[in-house]
Amino acid sequence: MQFQLEKFVKIKGLSNSSGLVLQNNNLYLIADNSTFLYQYQLEKNTFLKIPLTENASDHIEKSEKPDFESIVFHDKKLLLFGSGSNSSRENLVTFSLKKQKANWSDLSALYSLLKNKFMIKDDEFNIEGVVYYKKSIFFFQRGNAHASKNGIIEINDKKHSLDFHPFELPENNGARFTFTDATVVKNKIYFLASAEKTDSTYNDGEVLGSLLGCIDIKSKKMEFTKVISTYQKFEGLTLYKKSKGEIQFLLCEDNDLENLESTVYKLLVNI
Repeated sequence: MQFQLEKFVKIKGLSNSSGLVLQNNNLYLIADNSTFLYQYQLEKNTFLKIPLTENASDHIEKSEKPDFESIVFHDKKLLLFGSGSNSSRENLVTFSLKKQKANWSDLSALYSLLKNKFMIKDDEFNIEGVVYYKKSIFFFQRGNAHASKNGIIEINDKKHSLDFHPFELPENNGARFTFTDATVVKNKIYFLASAEKTDSTYNDGEVLGSLLGCIDIKSKKMEFTKVISTYQKFEGLTLYKKSKGEIQFLLCEDNDLENLESTVYKLLVNI
Protein backbone atom coordinates (compact mmCIF):
# COMPACT_ATOMS: atom_id res chain seq x y z
CA MET A 1 0.00 0.00 0.00
CA GLN A 2 1.25 3.45 -0.93
CA PHE A 3 0.17 6.75 0.57
CA GLN A 4 0.85 10.45 0.23
CA LEU A 5 0.25 12.95 3.02
CA GLU A 6 0.03 16.64 2.11
CA LYS A 7 -1.31 19.89 3.51
CA PHE A 8 -4.84 20.63 2.32
CA VAL A 9 -5.91 23.90 3.95
CA LYS A 10 -4.89 26.15 6.84
CA ILE A 11 -7.70 27.44 9.01
CA LYS A 12 -7.04 30.65 10.89
CA GLY A 13 -8.96 31.09 14.11
CA LEU A 14 -8.76 27.43 15.15
CA SER A 15 -5.79 26.35 17.24
CA ASN A 16 -6.38 22.59 17.17
CA SER A 17 -9.08 20.10 16.29
CA SER A 18 -10.08 16.67 17.55
CA GLY A 19 -12.49 15.59 14.82
CA LEU A 20 -13.93 16.55 11.45
CA VAL A 21 -16.57 15.51 8.95
CA LEU A 22 -17.21 16.61 5.37
CA GLN A 23 -20.78 17.34 4.33
CA ASN A 24 -22.01 19.23 1.24
CA ASN A 25 -18.57 20.74 0.59
CA ASN A 26 -18.41 22.02 4.16
CA LEU A 27 -15.89 20.86 6.71
CA TYR A 28 -17.29 20.68 10.23
CA LEU A 29 -14.65 20.48 12.95
CA ILE A 30 -14.63 20.14 16.73
CA ALA A 31 -12.05 20.87 19.42
CA ASP A 32 -11.89 19.01 22.71
CA ASN A 33 -11.71 22.21 24.79
CA SER A 34 -14.50 24.10 23.00
CA THR A 35 -18.27 24.46 22.91
CA PHE A 36 -18.23 25.79 19.36
CA LEU A 37 -18.86 23.86 16.18
CA TYR A 38 -16.48 25.09 13.48
CA GLN A 39 -17.50 25.29 9.83
CA TYR A 40 -15.09 25.76 6.95
CA GLN A 41 -16.75 26.38 3.58
CA LEU A 42 -14.40 24.92 0.98
CA GLU A 43 -15.79 26.81 -2.04
CA LYS A 44 -15.81 30.22 -0.34
CA ASN A 45 -12.75 29.65 1.87
CA THR A 46 -14.68 31.07 4.80
CA PHE A 47 -14.55 30.06 8.45
CA LEU A 48 -17.53 30.20 10.82
CA LYS A 49 -17.90 29.56 14.54
CA ILE A 50 -21.27 28.16 15.59
CA PRO A 51 -22.01 28.36 19.33
CA LEU A 52 -23.46 25.14 20.74
CA THR A 53 -24.55 26.72 24.00
CA GLU A 54 -24.92 30.15 25.59
CA ASN A 55 -21.60 31.74 26.45
CA ALA A 56 -19.75 29.28 24.24
CA SER A 57 -15.97 29.25 24.72
CA ASP A 58 -12.89 28.25 22.73
CA HIS A 59 -10.63 27.66 25.72
CA ILE A 60 -12.32 25.70 28.50
CA GLU A 61 -10.15 24.54 31.38
CA LYS A 62 -8.99 20.93 31.13
CA SER A 63 -10.90 19.82 34.23
CA GLU A 64 -14.16 21.26 32.85
CA LYS A 65 -13.88 20.78 29.09
CA PRO A 66 -16.52 18.67 27.29
CA ASP A 67 -13.79 16.75 25.47
CA PHE A 68 -15.61 16.27 22.20
CA GLU A 69 -13.49 13.71 20.37
CA SER A 70 -15.96 12.34 17.82
CA ILE A 71 -18.15 14.00 15.20
CA VAL A 72 -20.26 12.00 12.75
CA PHE A 73 -23.01 12.81 10.25
CA HIS A 74 -26.06 10.60 10.75
CA ASP A 75 -29.75 10.95 9.95
CA LYS A 76 -29.27 14.48 8.56
CA LYS A 77 -27.66 15.65 11.77
CA LEU A 78 -24.17 16.14 13.18
CA LEU A 79 -23.52 14.19 16.37
CA LEU A 80 -20.74 15.26 18.76
CA PHE A 81 -19.71 12.72 21.40
CA GLY A 82 -17.79 13.43 24.59
CA SER A 83 -15.00 10.96 25.38
CA GLY A 84 -16.47 9.85 28.71
CA SER A 85 -13.05 10.01 30.37
CA ASN A 86 -14.56 11.89 33.32
CA SER A 87 -18.00 13.08 34.45
CA SER A 88 -17.83 16.40 32.57
CA ARG A 89 -17.16 14.55 29.31
CA GLU A 90 -20.34 12.51 28.99
CA ASN A 91 -22.40 14.73 26.70
CA LEU A 92 -23.88 14.21 23.26
CA VAL A 93 -24.67 17.25 21.13
CA THR A 94 -27.07 16.71 18.24
CA PHE A 95 -26.84 19.56 15.75
CA SER A 96 -29.52 19.96 13.08
CA LEU A 97 -28.03 21.39 9.90
CA LYS A 98 -31.50 22.33 8.67
CA LYS A 99 -32.57 24.18 11.81
CA GLN A 100 -29.04 25.22 12.85
CA LYS A 101 -29.93 24.20 16.37
CA ALA A 102 -28.03 22.22 19.01
CA ASN A 103 -29.59 19.80 21.48
CA TRP A 104 -27.60 18.50 24.45
CA SER A 105 -28.19 15.11 26.07
CA ASP A 106 -26.53 13.02 28.77
CA LEU A 107 -24.57 9.87 27.87
CA SER A 108 -23.61 8.92 31.44
CA ALA A 109 -26.10 6.03 31.67
CA LEU A 110 -24.95 4.54 28.35
CA TYR A 111 -21.28 4.97 29.17
CA SER A 112 -21.80 3.43 32.62
CA LEU A 113 -23.50 0.43 30.99
CA LEU A 114 -20.60 -0.04 28.56
CA LYS A 115 -17.99 0.25 31.31
CA ASN A 116 -19.77 -2.29 33.49
CA LYS A 117 -20.49 -4.70 30.63
CA PHE A 118 -16.90 -4.82 29.39
CA MET A 119 -15.15 -4.24 32.73
CA ILE A 120 -13.50 -0.97 31.73
CA LYS A 121 -12.52 1.19 34.70
CA ASP A 122 -13.71 4.80 34.91
CA ASP A 123 -10.18 6.16 34.43
CA GLU A 124 -9.58 3.87 31.42
CA PHE A 125 -12.74 4.63 29.45
CA ASN A 126 -11.98 6.91 26.49
CA ILE A 127 -14.19 7.05 23.38
CA GLU A 128 -12.27 8.65 20.51
CA GLY A 129 -14.39 7.76 17.49
CA VAL A 130 -17.95 6.79 16.60
CA VAL A 131 -19.30 5.38 13.32
CA TYR A 132 -22.69 4.13 12.16
CA TYR A 133 -23.10 1.18 9.81
CA LYS A 134 -26.51 -0.25 8.98
CA LYS A 135 -28.09 -1.20 12.34
CA SER A 136 -24.87 -0.92 14.37
CA ILE A 137 -23.08 1.86 16.21
CA PHE A 138 -19.35 1.38 16.76
CA PHE A 139 -17.58 3.18 19.63
CA PHE A 140 -13.79 3.27 19.39
CA GLN A 141 -12.34 2.81 22.86
CA ARG A 142 -8.79 4.15 23.02
CA GLY A 143 -6.77 1.91 25.29
CA ASN A 144 -3.96 4.31 26.09
CA ALA A 145 -4.30 4.10 29.88
CA HIS A 146 -2.30 1.53 31.82
CA ALA A 147 -3.53 -2.00 30.98
CA SER A 148 -6.75 -0.65 29.44
CA LYS A 149 -8.49 -2.23 26.47
CA ASN A 150 -8.13 -0.87 22.96
CA GLY A 151 -11.07 -2.02 20.88
CA ILE A 152 -14.44 -1.42 19.27
CA ILE A 153 -17.69 -1.53 21.21
CA GLU A 154 -20.54 -2.54 18.90
CA ILE A 155 -24.18 -1.83 19.70
CA ASN A 156 -26.45 -3.67 17.26
CA ASP A 157 -30.06 -2.45 17.41
CA LYS A 158 -31.36 -5.25 15.20
CA LYS A 159 -29.84 -8.03 17.30
CA HIS A 160 -30.19 -6.08 20.57
CA SER A 161 -26.59 -7.02 21.29
CA LEU A 162 -23.49 -5.49 22.86
CA ASP A 163 -20.06 -6.74 21.82
CA PHE A 164 -16.45 -5.75 22.36
CA HIS A 165 -13.90 -6.41 19.62
CA PRO A 166 -10.35 -6.01 20.97
CA PHE A 167 -7.57 -4.78 18.68
CA GLU A 168 -3.91 -4.77 19.67
CA LEU A 169 -2.06 -2.38 17.40
CA PRO A 170 1.72 -2.10 16.77
CA GLU A 171 4.16 -0.37 19.10
CA ASN A 172 6.61 2.45 18.51
CA ASN A 173 9.50 2.99 20.90
CA GLY A 174 7.69 1.16 23.68
CA ALA A 175 4.36 2.99 23.19
CA ARG A 176 1.45 1.19 21.60
CA PHE A 177 -0.73 2.83 18.93
CA THR A 178 -4.33 3.29 20.06
CA PHE A 179 -7.50 4.51 18.33
CA THR A 180 -8.08 8.24 17.74
CA ASP A 181 -10.86 8.24 15.10
CA ALA A 182 -12.57 6.22 12.37
CA THR A 183 -14.84 6.44 9.35
CA VAL A 184 -16.69 3.97 7.11
CA VAL A 185 -16.07 3.54 3.38
CA LYS A 186 -18.45 0.93 1.93
CA ASN A 187 -17.90 -2.19 4.07
CA LYS A 188 -14.56 -1.14 5.53
CA ILE A 189 -13.67 0.82 8.65
CA TYR A 190 -10.66 3.07 8.16
CA PHE A 191 -9.19 4.32 11.42
CA LEU A 192 -6.48 6.51 12.86
CA ALA A 193 -4.36 5.58 15.85
CA SER A 194 -1.56 7.45 17.60
CA ALA A 195 1.20 6.49 19.99
CA GLU A 196 1.99 8.58 23.07
CA LYS A 197 4.27 8.14 26.06
CA THR A 198 1.50 8.25 28.64
CA ASP A 199 -0.50 5.84 30.80
CA SER A 200 -3.39 8.24 31.24
CA THR A 201 -6.63 9.09 29.44
CA TYR A 202 -6.36 12.53 31.07
CA ASN A 203 -2.76 13.66 30.63
CA ASP A 204 -1.08 13.93 27.24
CA GLY A 205 2.35 12.53 26.57
CA GLU A 206 5.13 12.79 24.00
CA VAL A 207 3.66 12.06 20.57
CA LEU A 208 5.39 9.23 18.70
CA GLY A 209 3.36 9.28 15.51
CA SER A 210 0.12 8.17 13.88
CA LEU A 211 -1.00 5.32 11.67
CA LEU A 212 -3.88 4.53 9.33
CA GLY A 213 -5.55 1.13 9.51
CA CYS A 214 -8.35 -0.79 7.86
CA ILE A 215 -10.80 -3.30 9.34
CA ASP A 216 -13.34 -5.40 7.46
CA ILE A 217 -16.69 -4.67 9.13
CA LYS A 218 -18.25 -8.13 8.70
CA SER A 219 -15.30 -10.26 9.77
CA LYS A 220 -13.78 -7.70 12.20
CA LYS A 221 -10.39 -8.66 10.75
CA MET A 222 -7.54 -6.18 10.45
CA GLU A 223 -6.53 -5.74 6.81
CA PHE A 224 -3.57 -3.40 7.22
CA THR A 225 -1.90 -0.75 9.33
CA LYS A 226 0.50 1.86 7.96
CA VAL A 227 2.42 4.54 9.84
CA ILE A 228 1.70 7.88 8.18
CA SER A 229 3.64 10.20 10.52
CA THR A 230 6.34 9.72 13.13
CA TYR A 231 5.65 12.92 15.05
CA GLN A 232 2.03 14.07 14.51
CA LYS A 233 -1.09 13.15 16.48
CA PHE A 234 -3.94 12.89 14.00
CA GLU A 235 -7.32 12.83 15.71
CA GLY A 236 -9.87 13.34 12.93
CA LEU A 237 -10.63 11.37 9.76
CA THR A 238 -13.27 11.85 7.05
CA LEU A 239 -13.69 10.65 3.49
CA TYR A 240 -12.94 13.28 0.84
CA LYS A 241 -12.99 11.45 -2.51
CA LYS A 242 -12.99 7.87 -3.74
CA SER A 243 -12.08 6.56 -7.17
CA LYS A 244 -10.96 3.24 -8.60
CA GLY A 245 -7.73 2.31 -6.86
CA GLU A 246 -7.54 5.43 -4.65
CA ILE A 247 -9.18 6.85 -1.56
CA GLN A 248 -8.60 10.42 -0.36
CA PHE A 249 -9.15 11.29 3.29
CA LEU A 250 -9.02 14.57 5.16
CA LEU A 251 -7.26 14.57 8.55
CA CYS A 252 -6.97 17.01 11.41
CA GLU A 253 -4.47 17.03 14.25
CA ASP A 254 -4.33 18.02 17.87
CA ASN A 255 -1.01 19.81 18.15
CA ASP A 256 -1.63 21.16 21.68
CA LEU A 257 -0.57 24.63 20.52
CA GLU A 258 -2.39 27.93 20.97
CA ASN A 259 -1.34 29.66 17.76
CA LEU A 260 -4.92 30.02 16.43
CA GLU A 261 -4.07 28.26 13.18
CA SER A 262 -4.89 24.68 12.34
CA THR A 263 -3.89 22.62 9.30
CA VAL A 264 -6.15 20.08 7.65
CA TYR A 265 -4.22 17.41 5.73
CA LYS A 266 -5.12 15.28 2.75
CA LEU A 267 -4.10 11.62 2.73
CA LEU A 268 -4.10 9.80 -0.60
CA VAL A 269 -4.16 6.01 -0.26
CA ASN A 270 -3.70 3.57 -3.17
CA ILE A 271 -5.84 0.48 -2.68
